[in-house]
Amino acid sequence: MTEQRTSQRIVQRIALGIEYNGSAFCGYQLQTEGTRTVQGELERALSEVADEPVRLTCAGRTDTGVHATGQVVHFDTAVPRQLKAWMLGGNTYLPGDVSIHWAREVSDDFSARFSAVSRSYRYILFNRRTRPAVFQYNVAWLYESLDVEAMHTAAQSLMGENDFSAFRSSKCQASHANRVMQKISVSRQGDYVILDIRANAFLHHMVRNIMGTLLVIGRGEQPVAWMQQILQGRDRTLAGMTASAAGLYLVNVEYPEAFGLPESGWLPVLAQGYSD
Repeated sequence: MTEQRTSQRIVQRIALGIEYNGSAFCGYQLQTEGTRTVQGELERALSEVADEPVRLTCAGRTDTGVHATGQVVHFDTAVPRQLKAWMLGGNTYLPGDVSIHWAREVSDDFSARFSAVSRSYRYILFNRRTRPAVFQYNVAWLYESLDVEAMHTAAQSLMGENDFSAFRSSKCQASHANRVMQKISVSRQGDYVILDIRANAFLHHMVRNIMGTLLVIGRGEQPVAWMQQILQGRDRTLAGMTASAAGLYLVNVEYPEAFGLPESGWLPVLAQGYSD
C-alpha cells in the first residue's frame, strides 16, 4: 500500500471507474452553484462516505449531454475505508444516472488526467427515416442516407500526429492543437452508424466536430479528399457542424500497466455487436 504521512495521517490515493448518462447534466466539471454536474454529484456522494470533503481529478471533462461508460477519477483521502465502501457506499448516495463500477488504491504518482496514455470515444448515430423514441437522449439522429464507406476512408486522413485546429472549439483552452490520432473508424450496424476514435488526448468538441465534418462527406456534399483539406487548412469555420452531444460516449481511458487498473469502460449496448 502506498502511504504518505502528513500531520500523522496516512493519505491514500484512490482511483474510481465511473459511468453516467449525461442527458440531464451540464457536463462533468463543477460550475456555478445550482448547476447539476457529474463532478458535483460524485463529490457530494463521496464526501458522505468520507464524512469530510472529497475533491476529484478526472481523465477527461465531458460536455453537456455527453455520456461516459469509462470515465476515471482519483482523489486523496486520509479516511480509512475499504475499497468496496467507496464503490458501494458512493453508489448509495449517487443518483440513478451516475454509477461507480470499480475502485482501486493507486500510488501517489498516479493522475487520472496526466497518467493517461489514450482516451477512446464512441459516437452513435441513429440513421433512419424516423426519429428514435426509446433512445432519444442516448443517440444522435440523422434521417438522410449516408455513404459510410466514404466516411471511413475520409477519416483515415486524420491518423497520426496532426494539428487539429480545424476541429477545435473556439472555447478550447488547450495550449496547442497537436494531438496523436491512434485509431479512427466508421462502420454501420443496421440503423446505427458508429464512429470509434482513439487519441492520446482530445480538444474541446474535437470528436463532435470530426463527426459533423464526416457527415458532410457521408451525405455526398463533399468528396473524401475534403477531409484532408480541412485538416491542413486549420480553419474551424470551413469544417462541418458540431454534431449532437447525445451520441457521444467516453468509453475507455488507457493507463500504463504498472498502475494495475482494469479497463475503465464498456462499449454502449446499442452497438455491442461491433468488434474492435
